[in-house]
Amino acid sequence: MIRSLCVTILATLLSLPASAALSPGDAAPDFSAQASLAGKTFAFSLADARRKGPVVVYFYPSAFTSGCNVQAHEFAVKMAKFEAAGATVIGVSLDNIERLNAFSADPQYCAGKVPVASDQDGKIAGTYHLKVAPEEHGFKDTRGVEVGHGFTERTTFVVAADGKVSATIGGLTPTANVDRALAEVQRLAAAVPASK
Repeated sequence: MIRSLCVTILATLLSLPASAALSPGDAAPDFSAQASLAGKTFAFSLADARRKGPVVVYFYPSAFTSGCNVQAHEFAVKMAKFEAAGATVIGVSLDNIERLNAFSADPQYCAGKVPVASDQDGKIAGTYHLKVAPEEHGFKDTRGVEVGHGFTERTTFVVAADGKVSATIGGLTPTANVDRALAEVQRLAAAVPASK
């Protein structure tokens, strides 16, 4: 049942008019949002995060759904590698902060390592030119809880410290999406001249 509903959501996203997600070289819109890490709410600012280095902004359909569970787990497992490359990671979905508090703390998924931000009205996704599918009434997550919101297409942007998109990653499996993002931040780290 859950699998068929996931297929339905995917089909809905694919049937929406083609969007032109931001491309490498485009300016990434800065945003601030309520976010959660390890079950605790905090204020996330992309502008502040960029001061520390590149930021992986990954948009995903919803917490506690099959592909998103896999993606969050992969980010959690590889978080030390992202940090070693000087990168910050932030997930963004239309989930409310209460769902994200549970998701960010869940040891199977974000595991207290992956911060996730709430974009309940889809405005952040819109500034990145992403498709947002309407709510599927009655759709339940992998816990059996009704989701109750629309779904952003799975797309990851690697935003360089200068505020420009260095990579746009979409159309891949959740695991491949994470691997591509890691490869990009490692490439950026390797391109930075060693300090004398």
